[in-house]
Amino acid sequence: METSMDILHDAGIQATHWLQQRFQGSQDWFLFISFAADLRNAFFVLFPIWFHCSQAVGVRLIWVAVIGDWLNLVFKWILFGERPYWWVHETDYYSNTSAPEIQQFPLTCETGPGSPSGHAMGAAGVYYVMVTALLSAAMGKNQSRTLKYWVLWVLLWTGFWAVQVCVCLSRVFIAAHFPHQVIAGVISGMAVAKAFQHIHCIYHASLRQYLGVTFFLFSFALGFYLLLRAVDVDLLWTLEKAQKWCSHPEWVHIDTTPFASLLRNLGILFGLGLALNSHMYLESCRGKQGQQLPFCLGCVITSLLVLHLFDAFKPPSHMQLLFYILSFCKSAAVPLATVGLIPYCISQLLATQDKKAV
Repeated sequence: METSMDILHDAGIQATHWLQQRFQGSQDWFLFISFAADLRNAFFVLFPIWFHCSQAVGVRLIWVAVIGDWLNLVFKWILFGERPYWWVHETDYYSNTSAPEIQQFPLTCETGPGSPSGHAMGAAGVYYVMVTALLSAAMGKNQSRTLKYWVLWVLLWTGFWAVQVCVCLSRVFIAAHFPHQVIAGVISGMAVAKAFQHIHCIYHASLRQYLGVTFFLFSFALGFYLLLRAVDVDLLWTLEKAQKWCSHPEWVHIDTTPFASLLRNLGILFGLGLALNSHMYLESCRGKQGQQLPFCLGCVITSLLVLHLFDAFKPPSHMQLLFYILSFCKSAAVPLATVGLIPYCISQLLATQDKKAV
């Protein structure tokens, strides 16, 4: 088994080496793709746009992203996947020959296990939701599939796979993942998104249900971590490898650790539950103004601007506990602002203008 994995890892190293040699001048593009595929952009950019265009799609997008990333964490803890940038230095596979030269980049030194790829899984899940939502809207209530529909179908799925290929190549190029890890990520992400097409209870979940799911996800992950620690399995084994083999210590960031992503996602889900069951949401988005184009556009533009400023706040990383708490709170504030606070303020502003006009 170990020999087979060494052969698979060597093939991945050779692929990374070839990409870095062949497309050396395209490193900025690959770095941008890895940055764009981060789930943070799904929460801070895609979610505000989709929620105010179609609330059901926005809610499904959050659930797919959060549950998908939680499953990704569990899979990584089970599979113990290596990453190219440290495996190439630690393996005995190249004992009789020289190991290929592998470059590192600012986004290379992630601290969690490598399989499956979180970027590939997140991008596949999120873009699958968006593509299927657009196709569903194109069919309309009559569910008719005209020639225009099939042309759109080809264009959207071609774009979907183009994005997935770019994300996969990007992760392999920067030596963050092996090819088999990004392929597994794409398949897993699509499976999660497909499953949520048949789960309808998320659209009318109560605050108690949101709290229950958030508590379950956290307690399961923490319990699984403590259980394996009890049998001398350190699930944070990759942090030491990242710190040891990353060529630039400042490239190792605490926000790439497993618990950082866990609390970020749980914060998003918790905040969405609070927002959807708040008085502000019911009075604004669920009211008459919620269907009006000026209101929706105002919410989208304002949300994007506010969240862009909000994202500039970086919790202090020198104290891990404080970092995790602030990360959870920051994430919870994203849907609270997008779904509750900003629409409520805009609705009050528009209502005041309407009264003045009368």
